[in-house]
Amino acid sequence: MSTASVTEVNVRVSDHVAVVEMNRPPANFLSVGLITSLVDTYLRLDADPDVRAIVLAAAGKHFCAGADFGGDGESQLIKAEDLYGAAVRLFETATPVVAAVQGAAIGGGLGLALSADFRVAGPGSRFAANFTQLGFHPGFGITATLPALVGQQRAAELMYIGDRIGGEQAHSIGLADQLVPDEEILSAAHAFAARIASAAPLAVVAVRATLRAGLADRVRAATDTEAREQNRLRLTDDFKEGVAAYGERRPAQFTGR
Repeated sequence: MSTASVTEVNVRVSDHVAVVEMNRPPANFLSVGLITSLVDTYLRLDADPDVRAIVLAAAGKHFCAGADFGGDGESQLIKAEDLYGAAVRLFETATPVVAAVQGAAIGGGLGLALSADFRVAGPGSRFAANFTQLGFHPGFGITATLPALVGQQRAAELMYIGDRIGGEQAHSIGLADQLVPDEEILSAAHAFAARIASAAPLAVVAVRATLRAGLADRVRAATDTEAREQNRLRLTDDFKEGVAAYGERRPAQFTGR
């Protein structure tokens, strides 16, 4: 077994599986640095012949709770183009990824979970494209990736309304590929990745490339539109109210302005 640390990401490799652990607990809020570190790590692992599959995991309570609207969320949003430019590169890497989604995968955190090939969740996992509840537009390529996974109508419902769904419902609609007890999420994701790693590696990479052909381009086009709409909506009263309501833990009172 080998161990390495890359900025905000820890890496452990054993038996042809790399566990790539985000290390911004407890919520693993998004940042350009975090996504860039993930991309750099993925590319390094792509070049390592000993690595045949990746488990994307997270230290702390949550997989990724999206942007930190209670802290420097405004600065994060201003950097949307930089964040999404880095995010697109996740879709250009070659090694299969299994996401171990404990706790929350919210907003951009859902987008990050959707960048993986598969997702393992538990009953306590929570997924949400909650952007409209903040007076905002979805980002991180979700408008491209979510419909492809759960269907256009189900994706529209999740994005229009912004409700959170638990692991059981996520599994029932195909958002989560495996549902296991919460305490077994990481071990189950590792076992899933090990099964992938047991297949012929050149063939797996080739099949993945075929199945995901054009995906990075679709995500790039989606994030261009998403960032533009986010920058526009960020100036509205509804966005200010949505963020305020989120911080105050109350229902938002939107006015359409």
